[in-house]
Amino acid sequence: MATTPMGQRVCAEADVSVSEALRVVVDGIPVAVVRDSAGQLHALGDTCTHGDISLAEGFVEDDTLECWAHGSKFELTTGKPLTLPAYEPVPVFPVTVVDGDVWIDTTPVTAPPVA
Repeated sequence: MATTPMGQRVCAEADVSVSEALRVVVDGIPVAVVRDSAGQLHALGDTCTHGDISLAEGFVEDDTLECWAHGSKFELTTGKPLTLPAYEPVPVFPVTVVDGDVWIDTTPVTAPPVA
């Protein structure tokens, strides 16, 4: 995979359907590429902070991604957990779409502290 200042190309934009998630690995980091119900693409750390579970296998609803194993919901824009049992956020990564290709930069966007 090619790496540029935008990050690494991970998939085609068409590979991620509305309200679906796709697991990719970028620079050795598991990432869930998610298209929310409005069609916007997001990239989050793919491992639930409550357990070693792939979030990409979970459920996308509006602007959240729910862990299929324990039900914790994470906000797509901040990585903040909205429901227990998770209480730590997952990292959020910048997403760029160029000519139909999705690029992920593994420099995390800073998430707000958990209240």
